[in-house]
Amino acid sequence: MFDQLPTNPAELRNWTWADFAPYYDDLKQRPLTQATLTEWLKDWTSIAERVDELYNRLYVAVTVNTADEESRALYMRFLDETYTQSMEAEQALKEKLLHSGLEPEGFEIPLRNLRAEAELFRPENLPLLAEEQKLTKEYDRIVGAQTVQWDGEEKTLTALTPYLHDPDRALREKVWRLSAERRLADRQALNDLWVQLLELRQKIAANAGAPDYRAYRWKQMLRFDYTPEDSKRFCAAIEEAVVPAARQLREERRKQMGLPALRPWDVDVDPLGRPGLRPFDSVETFEQGISAIFHHIDPVLGERFDTMRRERLLDLDNRKNKAPGGYCTSFAVARKPFIFMNAVGTQDDVSTLLHEGGHAFHVFESAALPYIQQLSVPMEFAEVASMSMEYLGLPFLTREHGAFYTPEEAQRARWEQFEKAILFWPYMAVVDSFQHWVYENPRLAADPAECDKTWSNLWRRFMVGVDESGFEDVVATGWHRKLHIFQVPFYYVEYGLAQLGAAQVWLNSLKDRTGAVQAYRKALSLGGTVTLPQLYQTGGARLAFDAETLRRVVDAMLSAMQV
Repeated sequence: MFDQLPTNPAELRNWTWADFAPYYDDLKQRPLTQATLTEWLKDWTSIAERVDELYNRLYVAVTVNTADEESRALYMRFLDETYTQSMEAEQALKEKLLHSGLEPEGFEIPLRNLRAEAELFRPENLPLLAEEQKLTKEYDRIVGAQTVQWDGEEKTLTALTPYLHDPDRALREKVWRLSAERRLADRQALNDLWVQLLELRQKIAANAGAPDYRAYRWKQMLRFDYTPEDSKRFCAAIEEAVVPAARQLREERRKQMGLPALRPWDVDVDPLGRPGLRPFDSVETFEQGISAIFHHIDPVLGERFDTMRRERLLDLDNRKNKAPGGYCTSFAVARKPFIFMNAVGTQDDVSTLLHEGGHAFHVFESAALPYIQQLSVPMEFAEVASMSMEYLGLPFLTREHGAFYTPEEAQRARWEQFEKAILFWPYMAVVDSFQHWVYENPRLAADPAECDKTWSNLWRRFMVGVDESGFEDVVATGWHRKLHIFQVPFYYVEYGLAQLGAAQVWLNSLKDRTGAVQAYRKALSLGGTVTLPQLYQTGGARLAFDAETLRRVVDAMLSAMQV
């Protein structure tokens, strides 16, 4: 019967739990022995892939068009019915495999993960987890509807981003203030949503028998190779090794711009007054340029990106009623990725698509693994896959390579990439430290005013060199503008750790580009079949939390910026 499962997404779109249930029932009832193990795992993968694909197809549908009521209704139905029922059915199969005592080859890490998930599972949490998913989509709805009138047209706040790169300082200030005021208009709505999410997460953790939500989430995120204390140590290392470099970059910018102090609308513009880089003016030229870069990095990777273009697995333009941000997801049945973003013609878009392309390559490289459980990759390494592409693409940004820039513009783009990396680590430390505070102090954090105060204190500690006086409310509500805090708690330190890993891949590529790319692809092909430190090691890097490793990478970046 498993051979008859649909492969057409259009057919799968209307499936309900009643369609999935017989397959799970068959797996529950089927004898599980050493002789039947391979076929049983293959069939489990087949049905789990369909559930995963349906979820991701519907998620894509409601993000590419937040006004699509039909897709929204199907998505909500999935969360209300199929999501909870499939989680329960998946739990039964996990327990069946664990109780069998069987250990399939290449399944050591998946079994470790399954044991942790089985320990956390509680049937009473299923409706709460579904409710959490709904509330996170409410965040998308609120933020996705944030538009302003600009030059007689309704514009998304994302569409105003290019103006922050404009040499006209008065124009930048006007745009920054307009965007800030629009965001503050949703302050109460986001505060109310936050209180609901925080309360719900405390219930979920309590139901699972966890001492607090952080402990629950750490285990849920399958973090076996480092602790909350390691995460805090990393933030302290950032304060020691990176914040001084960030202060230096801000001071150099201030001097270049001839200003008494940098203001918030001065941080994205070129400090020498040059117009913002405009790498492309259409999605078509955007895709062509990125394809050329990937082909130069590695011909196989380039062809994989071209496959995504041919098969319409890209949605790149910014438009009204499109959810904010960018992501790469996968369609499990086809073992193919899908990239979503909001491109408006900036260098940030180039970096974003290179980044999401790295996630896409992870899907392609690990596609040969036979079981869906082997595809669960720690996010700390999944982000190495993506961030490494941002760095490996840096030598190929010029028109000479079929991409976007003159040699001078390409060097400027590289300078901006390294500046962004150095300035990111302190911001990451703010986000991560804030989340530790929230879930160590949930009663205080249930008061949005306390959240504002804590965020402001962390901002002053890590985000140096910019005068934000007069905009205390904008600073205080900065946590509203980080979707991870609302939608995927504690998912942010991964970016900082991964950037350190990706920077090590970049350093390797300076000595041996081919070898660095081969090691990168080898690590991606392992999926989730080895430990996190082993994934880093295979890719030519080290999972690190210390100031010394950070300082070595930052010094190399600062040196490259002087070329």
